[in-house]
Amino acid sequence: MDGGLPNFKRWNIIYPIYINSKKTIAEGRRINASKACENPTCIEIGDCCKHLKIPCAIELDKAYPRDFMQIGRVRVLLKREDGSLYNPAISSKKQLMLQVAEFVPRHPGRVKKQEPASTASASGTSKSGKGGRKKK
Repeated sequence: MDGGLPNFKRWNIIYPIYINSKKTIAEGRRINASKACENPTCIEIGDCCKHLKIPCAIELDKAYPRDFMQIGRVRVLLKREDGSLYNPAISSKKQLMLQVAEFVPRHPGRVKKQEPASTASASGTSKSGKGGRKKK
């Protein structure tokens, strides 16, 4: 990041819980569950912001205030100092969250993680044998 960026403390903050489809609105989700993604990480959110050409900084030492077990957040900067947008397609924090939630399931690290899980669940469901107790 270049030194010409405005005050870091005034950047928008996105917690992964904001776009997590597994959470309720009461737990902190900010977008529609059908548009949200499953268990995003702040690393994935940061990569998506970089892909969208939006300056971002990942803070792994911070936690979500309502649930301190949710570690990590991403600071993003939507507008330049002159008020122009870094990405003309994204004018608000909500639009950014919707875009990121769309990109996270296609994240390269995520695609690899899901393959072994799907094969393990398929083999775990097949049950052989009768079950029950043996007779004497």
